[in-house]
Amino acid sequence: PPGVWASVRWWGAPAGPSAGAESDAGAPHHRTEAHTPGGGGPGRPPQRRPEPGGGLLMGRPFGVPVYVAPSWFLVAALITWVFGGQLDRVLPELGAARYLVSLFFAVAFYASVLVHELAHTVAALRFKLPVRRIQLQFFGGVSEIEKEAETPGREFMLAFVGPLLSLVLSGVFYAALLPVEPDSVPGVLLAGLMASNLIVAVFNLLPGLPLDGGRMLRAVVWKLTGKPMSGTVAAAWVGRALAIAVLIGLPLATQSLGSNAADDVGMDTVLDALLAAILAAIIWTGAGNSLRMARLREHLPELRARALTRRAVPVQADTPLSEALRRANASGARALVVVDADGTPASLVREAAIVGVPEHRRPWVAVSTLAQDLTDGMRVSAELSGEELLDALRANPATEYLVVEETGEIYGVLSAADVERAFVKAMARPS
Repeated sequence: PPGVWASVRWWGAPAGPSAGAESDAGAPHHRTEAHTPGGGGPGRPPQRRPEPGGGLLMGRPFGVPVYVAPSWFLVAALITWVFGGQLDRVLPELGAARYLVSLFFAVAFYASVLVHELAHTVAALRFKLPVRRIQLQFFGGVSEIEKEAETPGREFMLAFVGPLLSLVLSGVFYAALLPVEPDSVPGVLLAGLMASNLIVAVFNLLPGLPLDGGRMLRAVVWKLTGKPMSGTVAAAWVGRALAIAVLIGLPLATQSLGSNAADDVGMDTVLDALLAAILAAIIWTGAGNSLRMARLREHLPELRARALTRRAVPVQADTPLSEALRRANASGARALVVVDADGTPASLVREAAIVGVPEHRRPWVAVSTLAQDLTDGMRVSAELSGEELLDALRANPATEYLVVEETGEIYGVLSAADVERAFVKAMARPS
C-alpha cells in the first residue's frame, strides 16, 4: 500500500584539494525527502522500509551501520589519479609509488568525512533522534537522521558539530605538520588533509540549505520568528542563491587563482565548469527538497485516523457478499469487518477483493474468502495522527486497518488508499 514517511538526512560532501571532479569544495547538507520503498513515489505513504544498506558494511560505531557505496570507489580512484599527478611534481623521486601514497590520502580523507558524519550522528543520538545509517558515497557522506530536531537550539547544534569537527581535524593536521619536513611524503599528506578539512568546514558553514550553515541559519530564523517553516524558506532561498554563485563564481575563482599560461586553459577549465555545475545542481536540488519536505511536515498533522476512517458493519464469516453489501449500504457504511460468534473482530474484507467479484456471483461468495486476518499491527488507535499514524502504517503494511477506540470498541476501518488521497490533497494546498 502507498504511504508517506519523512526522514532526515545529513549530507556531508567534502572534497579534497585536488582539481578533479570533487576538488576545491565540499557540500554537506541536511535533506528531507519522502521515502517510498516498495514502489511508492514522492508524496505517497510508504510500505515497510527495507533494512539499511547501500554498499559495503564497514562497522557499527555507536550502533549505527556505516556503509561505503560503490560510487566511493570511483571517487577514490579519481582522487588517487589527480593527487598522484600533484605528487609527481612535488616528489618526482617517488615514481609509480606516488599512486599508493595518493590512495592512502583518499582513504584518510574519507576517514575525515566519516568523523564529520559521526559528529552529526553522536549529536543526534544525544538528542534522542534515531539514526538509520551513515553512508560514504561519491560526494561525501550521509548521516540519515530519521526525525527533525525539536527546538531551534538543538537544530543549530546538530548542524554546527560537523563543521566544528572538520575545523578541529584541520588544526590537528596542522599541528602534526609543524615538526615534519614539508617536501616529504608525510608533509604532503598532512598538508593535503589539513587543507581539505579546512575547505570542508568553510564550505559547510555557508548559510544556505542544504549545507550545514543553512541548517544553522534556519535555526536562527526559527528562533526569531517562532516558525520553523519561515526558517526553512529563508535558508532555502539563500541556498539557491549560493547555487548560482557557485555555478558562476567557482570557475572564475579557480581561473583567476591559476596560471594564465595557455597550457593551463582547456581541460582544467572544463573540469572546473563541470565541478561547478555538479555542486550547483546539488545545492539547488537540496534547497528545493528542503522546502518540499518542510511543507510535507507542515501538512502531516492534517492526517488524522478518526477523520479518515470509514464506517464499518460487522458480519459473520459465512455471510454472502451480496447480503453484507446490502447491510453496509443500508447503514451508510463503506467497510466490512468479519466477526466471530462473540462479536470479536477476526478479519477485514479487502476492498480490492470485493471489486474483483462479479455482481452475479456475489450471492455465492462468503465474505470470509475475501478477508485478511487481523494482526496486532492492523489495529490502530482512532487518536493517531500525523507522523504517529504514518509510523503505525509503515511498520505494518496492509490495505486496510481496524480503527479502535481507547476502550477497545470498533470505530471503523482505515484504508491506506484514503490516507494517500488525503495526503496528496493536503500537499496540493499552498502553505
